[in-house]
Amino acid sequence: MTHVETRHAIHPQHARGMDTAQLRQHFLAEGLFADGEVRLVYTHYDRFVVGGAVPAGGSLVLDQIAETKTPSFLDRREMGIVNIGDAGRVEAAGQGWDMANGDVLYLGMGAGAVTFSGGGRFYITSAPAHRALPHRLITVDQAKKVEMGATATSNKRVIKQFIHPLVMESCQLVLGYTSLQEGSVWNTIPSHVHDRRMEAYLYHGMAPESRVLHLMGEPQETRHLFVANEQAVLSPPWSIHSGAGIGEYTFIWAMAGDNVDYTDMDFIQPEDLR
Repeated sequence: MTHVETRHAIHPQHARGMDTAQLRQHFLAEGLFADGEVRLVYTHYDRFVVGGAVPAGGSLVLDQIAETKTPSFLDRREMGIVNIGDAGRVEAAGQGWDMANGDVLYLGMGAGAVTFSGGGRFYITSAPAHRALPHRLITVDQAKKVEMGATATSNKRVIKQFIHPLVMESCQLVLGYTSLQEGSVWNTIPSHVHDRRMEAYLYHGMAPESRVLHLMGEPQETRHLFVANEQAVLSPPWSIHSGAGIGEYTFIWAMAGDNVDYTDMDFIQPEDLR
């Protein structure tokens, strides 16, 4: 079973007048992971798609959806898949890849139907592509690791880059994830925007009662969302994206837009936020 929800792009002036319920309706993706289902959110931010597939020991197939108007979902798209669950398997284009927890699979344009099986909880990201590139499994050990932050500022963290120019080639999709070290809670500090790209955050690895306070909005018109485990935030190009969590958490970041330059950011220092 495949379920697709569409989210339209929101102008920053519109977002200024939203109440809590409206902010959550437009920028928070809840319920992405359901046993026996593929659930997708098709956004009008760079036509980016996020979603989840939970085969629950069986198998699920993602092929055609009405929103792309193509015979198969990946006919004009590329895809990044992260396994956040137990061991699972993904098959496409006559190939198969066994994925452990934390592994990332890149599928290039034209891969055809995608089959998910086993015990994995597969986080799906996808963006339009202009050419076919090789499919590739990137294991946790193969990712590029970057340590940032400090204990003194409560933001010591490890960034693992997977679908990234320093690791592999993609059309426009960039993906990795960040894990906070023990005692650190703040992510993406100093905050930034990148007007040339949108971004999506999936928070996971959290206790059921924990929450992340995700900060969003224009730098001088900030807003916030309280985010639970396995919920995703859609971050428009005009929005900051920082957060602080109650307890341990990891977030998967994925971007699409004009370039694949991870460092293409316009930083906003804490003293300039409002």
